[in-house]
Amino acid sequence: MKVTVNRKAHFNAAHRLFQKDWSDEKNMEVFGKCSNPNYHGHNYELIVAVTGEIDEETGFVMDLKKLKDLIYEEVEVPFDHKNLNVEVPEFRNLNPTAENISIVIWRKLREKLAARLELEVTLYETPRNFVTFKG
Repeated sequence: MKVTVNRKAHFNAAHRLFQKDWSDEKNMEVFGKCSNPNYHGHNYELIVAVTGEIDEETGFVMDLKKLKDLIYEEVEVPFDHKNLNVEVPEFRNLNPTAENISIVIWRKLREKLAARLELEVTLYETPRNFVTFKG
């Protein structure tokens, strides 16, 4: 029987949505105020869902303390209070949309989790705008 455990996390980050090879006019047309050359920020909320069989010895799908530490090391430390475009290597050549951020987070966590576990990442850019990536 599979069970899903969830962990919430939070980080604040700035970004600018734009394509380097487009004119400022086209970037503004496509991305609007999110393409502000001086960047803008969000208070991101993250939900990481891990699904798997319950371990008979521990009763856990995954130790939530280990998941908390993993999210802290792989997401919060590198992303929190950072300019994603400038300070986070994954976004130097990747537009830091909520969609792309969720995929980057998923990939960073996926490589650290046991293969038997399924992973889903939900990222809230605002309370009303969020994306989910399942891999």
